[in-house]
Amino acid sequence: MSESFAHSQFHPKWYRQRMSTYWWLWRWAYLKFILREISSAFVAYSVAVILAQIWSLGQGAETYARFNQWLESPVALILNGIALVFVLIHAVTWFNLAPKAVVVKVGGRRVPGILIAGANHALWLVISLVVLWVLIRKG
Repeated sequence: MSESFAHSQFHPKWYRQRMSTYWWLWRWAYLKFILREISSAFVAYSVAVILAQIWSLGQGAETYARFNQWLESPVALILNGIALVFVLIHAVTWFNLAPKAVVVKVGGRRVPGILIAGANHALWLVISLVVLWVLIRKG
């Protein structure tokens, strides 16, 4: 088994097929994964806006009015609209992943994933409707 190999000072160049930077755009599974990951940044943005709004409220009526004026600007409306879409994507994908993260057993049998995801979506809808009802009732 004593084979002698010729030693080369240079490593051979392996063939690698060139791949576009946007390779993830061409398969739905990859695109969905990237959108879910990007949505986290918009969730963080939404949290930052809420915290800034609370901070401006604590600074007084004038600061809060300026902040609300900024929120009504076209740039803020467009940015918040985009953030809303990505937060919804984040929520939907998170609820759809729940059956893979949580195993629920009833009577020794595993509950189907669609029931777990469906319960999450249904509860989300009920809570959203209650919040909407409270907001409309107060307004």
